Amino acid sequence: MRLTGKGIFGPPSDRPEAIATLRRCLDLGVNLIDTAESYGPYVSEELIAEALSPYPAGLVIATKGGLDRPGPDQWATNGRPERLRVALDGSLRRLKLERIDLYQLHRFDPAVPEEEQFGFLQHAQREGKIRHIGLSEVSVAQIQRARTFFQVASVQNRYNLVDREWEPVLDYCDREGIGFIPWFPLQAGDVGREGPGYYPRLVRRLTNRNTSIARIAKRHGATAAQIALAWLLRRSAVMLPIPGTSNRRHLEENVAAAGIELSREDVDALSQKAAAGPA
Repeated sequence: MRLTGKGIFGPPSDRPEAIATLRRCLDLGVNLIDTAESYGPYVSEELIAEALSPYPAGLVIATKGGLDRPGPDQWATNGRPERLRVALDGSLRRLKLERIDLYQLHRFDPAVPEEEQFGFLQHAQREGKIRHIGLSEVSVAQIQRARTFFQVASVQNRYNLVDREWEPVLDYCDREGIGFIPWFPLQAGDVGREGPGYYPRLVRRLTNRNTSIARIAKRHGATAAQIALAWLLRRSAVMLPIPGTSNRRHLEENVAAAGIELSREDVDALSQKAAAGPA
């Protein structure tokens, strides 16, 4: 999402860096890249194809449909089957794929019957355009209803160290073996404004919200952001964090979080603080 312009709209301010960041993902062993038709719109998918196509074996490109973009920072739910078909076919074309490994309904559209939205995804999978189907910002009940139409491979809900509203959904996914993809995994403000001071601001925000993070980060020689990601990875075996970035330095910092081994005491301290909610 952060590879686009301000307001998640239009092209990036530094296109060469965006391309280099995507290619650096492969060097670092990243094997899942999550995007959406609405990021730009279209911009993120086009950049991914330009930088990485033909894709190496084992790289999963996940994308989403179901949101229109009237303008910068504007999002409109649209789950009409005819609109979803345009979105899916466009994503296939832009990503230069014959089949999308993971296609996710970006949001349920309350103005469209659920069975029509589920039915479209079911039909597209049977057509061979989608391998696996995922959902985003859904309740346990919605997941259960969707599973009467198709196997739900993943759920992408907002979840992080200090925002655990969707904890029951994570627990359900954990029990059922459904991948859980937390968006906004770092609970940082200023989405899309990743200027030179972005990560220092993020460290301060996380540290202010959870004093345990500062102590644990210092002990591991890590940043607060890395500890937040490491905690997510320890939280569940089905967890697939997707921290966004627009440059290689932040990408490398994020990926390095996977190598941090938090102790049981670390995890317990962070979890207890998180349970108290934001400051």
